[in-house]
Amino acid sequence: MTSMHGFGLGLATKNNKGEILEVFYPKPLCDLSGDLAGMLSDVTGELDAAALNELASALLATGEEQQAGIAQQMRETSGTVIATPLTSNTAPASVADAYLKLHLLSHRLVRPHGTDLDGLFGLLPNVAWTNQGAVCLNDLAQRQLDSRLRGEVLEVASVDKFPKMTNYVVPTGVRIAHTARVRLGAYLGEGTTVMHEGFINFNAGTEGPGMVEGRISAGVWVGGGSDLGGGCSTMGTLSGGGNIIISVGRECLIGANAGLGIPLGDRCTIEAGLFITAGTKVTLLDGARKPVETVSARDLAGKSDLLFRRNSTSGTVECLTNRSAIELNDSLHANN
Repeated sequence: MTSMHGFGLGLATKNNKGEILEVFYPKPLCDLSGDLAGMLSDVTGELDAAALNELASALLATGEEQQAGIAQQMRETSGTVIATPLTSNTAPASVADAYLKLHLLSHRLVRPHGTDLDGLFGLLPNVAWTNQGAVCLNDLAQRQLDSRLRGEVLEVASVDKFPKMTNYVVPTGVRIAHTARVRLGAYLGEGTTVMHEGFINFNAGTEGPGMVEGRISAGVWVGGGSDLGGGCSTMGTLSGGGNIIISVGRECLIGANAGLGIPLGDRCTIEAGLFITAGTKVTLLDGARKPVETVSARDLAGKSDLLFRRNSTSGTVECLTNRSAIELNDSLHANN
């Protein structure tokens, strides 16, 4: 039986050299099999109106009415329509592949680490994201002049390899106070709230519900019911070159301005201002809160029901059993 990792029918933006800058896939598909996968595996590259009409008919024959409707709508565009099949879950080979994989994440079709993103950062071009869409940096000065000559201002919101997620998809049941702080490729589970200082990178995200007032770096997964306090940080793997996947379990609390460099189990708490890395020396306390032994924080990775705090007298980082898991306010996560 034919199977495919994903497929997308999208609208592409090109620069003056005909190179693709970005692709918008309104309804990507994931984990296809059977007749649909067999038919779409050979549909690739730019499609004209005739090819889109033929594709729409073929999609209707397989019962894929939604994709057929998209193909029919795209027949009317003067822009570039592109079909992108991902026949297997391998590293992206083009800008179109990369954007489809980022869409799969933000559409909640795969979770972080569920699609191969090796080499993605090097594939993506650095782009000026403007009120007129993506603009190649080599074309930007002329586009700015052209806009001024028309009495308009070309607003450049950012210069980055990644656009903001909400220009491509807004998942159901979420609140995002500052949309520029969530990149395409982020996964936001139902009930996630991202406040103004919160940030979620690509290939990272939340199971939901949860409150994000800190930073979720690339590769980090946050379990349901957890709260990331204002200014807190989770270490990703991009900058340091490490390969440890940082995660936060369910019903955890990372205090304001705290930091995390190890995976956390469920119902863990890190007090405000305390940054825990793998090499941090941690004194374990017994039930009477007496010191038992000192270990490296990496030895506690993935364990549940832990409270990390700093002794205000000695400055020693201590860890004791946390039996009072946080309870989030349900009304804050009713993002209907």
